[in-house]
Amino acid sequence: MTHDLLIVGGGINGAAIAREAALNGLSVLLVEKGDLAAATSSASTKLIHGGLRYLEYYDFKLVREALIERERLLKAAPHLIHPLRFVLPHEHAIRPWWMVRLGLVLYDHLGGRISLPRSRGLRAGDTLYRAPLKDGQRGFVYSDARVDDSRLVILNARDAADHGAEILTRTALVSATRDGAVWRAALGDGDTATARAIVNAAGPWVAPVNALLGIDSRAGARLVKGSHIIVRQLFAGDHAYILQQPDRRIVFAIPYLDGLTLVGTTDVPVERAEDAHIDATESTYLLDAINRHFTRQTDRDAIVATYSGIRSLYDDGASEARQITRDYVLEMDDGGDAATPPLLSIFGGKITTGRRLAEDALAKLAPRLGITPAKVTRNRPLPGGDMPDFGSFVAEVTTRWPFLGAARARRMAGAYGTLLATLLDGVTDDSGLGEDFGLGLTAREVQWLIDHEWARTAEDILWRRTRLGLNAPAGMAARLTTFLATQADKSC
Repeated sequence: MTHDLLIVGGGINGAAIAREAALNGLSVLLVEKGDLAAATSSASTKLIHGGLRYLEYYDFKLVREALIERERLLKAAPHLIHPLRFVLPHEHAIRPWWMVRLGLVLYDHLGGRISLPRSRGLRAGDTLYRAPLKDGQRGFVYSDARVDDSRLVILNARDAADHGAEILTRTALVSATRDGAVWRAALGDGDTATARAIVNAAGPWVAPVNALLGIDSRAGARLVKGSHIIVRQLFAGDHAYILQQPDRRIVFAIPYLDGLTLVGTTDVPVERAEDAHIDATESTYLLDAINRHFTRQTDRDAIVATYSGIRSLYDDGASEARQITRDYVLEMDDGGDAATPPLLSIFGGKITTGRRLAEDALAKLAPRLGITPAKVTRNRPLPGGDMPDFGSFVAEVTTRWPFLGAARARRMAGAYGTLLATLLDGVTDDSGLGEDFGLGLTAREVQWLIDHEWARTAEDILWRRTRLGLNAPAGMAARLTTFLATQADKSC
């Protein structure tokens, strides 16, 4: 079989392109050498946002596009993406008051009509917002949204697969050559594939994949490391802070899971995609950002966990990592010959604009594939997102399956949305969920992750499907590994 598209890379860009293409009726094969969202796409700051700071670099197109996408995603996945109010303490020595206020007004209006509350000044009566900050802090309040980034990738892949795309994890692209009107590829599982076009969505590995294909890419990738720390809770409330730093960067402090705060990110140029590890300088930078603004001082002993990701940004010649554009560039290689099977390489992009990137990628490939693509995902819910209101849905879940308990009901409602009814079909009490591995994760849910979400290891499940890994008790991963081995034996 000859596929229309062979997509290399299972991050947000690859999964979103697979979804867009499959919904347009194309035959799609996506290969990922590891797990879906195993690298950059699970190491973000967990935000769906327009990128307020990009206004300072006059990147109005990116901000407008991201704000429009934020609104679409809030509607497409209300179980997974939730509004989040941000407090921005003012630092006049870094940016004058008028500049920040003007930027926020522009941020409120650049994306057109929005459903989120607009920005305003921080008021004396905002006790919850002001209490954690050091005395005398003025500031602003504005809106964006939060997301479980790896689950967003999974849902894109799930929708793609439901419409015919083949998703192969743990399957590397070994080689590919042009043969007439098609690409002929060798895969890491020993199989081969033929495709009319290849999309290189390998993120930090975009340049090595192009080299593997024998392509001398015109565009360049700048690899920038972004690191985060997770610390014990810094403040009460379900709001976040965006903290201006003396170097004119910003650092987010965001409520995370139960009783924790996520702090990030850094911008450190690196040479290799494998350099995704936080260093002492980055930890110090993030701790200093916290202590500069909050009355509750924090040290290394408060760090519960860390993670780092490598962003593959388009090299626009910026002198500093923080100034490099976060917009994406789509580079087509076909030698200028309409008979040559094309290669489309993806540079840059961000979690928020993955869907729009996919739309643009398909439009760029469409003439070569002989189609007129429809904009099929603009108003389409992601799997499980067909609900009017998340709060009401959680109440429905709690009532319908009381044996789940409040905390597990909310977690599972947020992860699976309306698909939870299928996951729990026929289950009437806790015993119907099977073995409990800890933290309310049961055999029933794990089997769903194996059958529907490409989970193969305990790490896949604990860190990218459920986020339970951070609080996992001793032995939980080992019990999961034993169960997964048993299921693999049954399928042989």
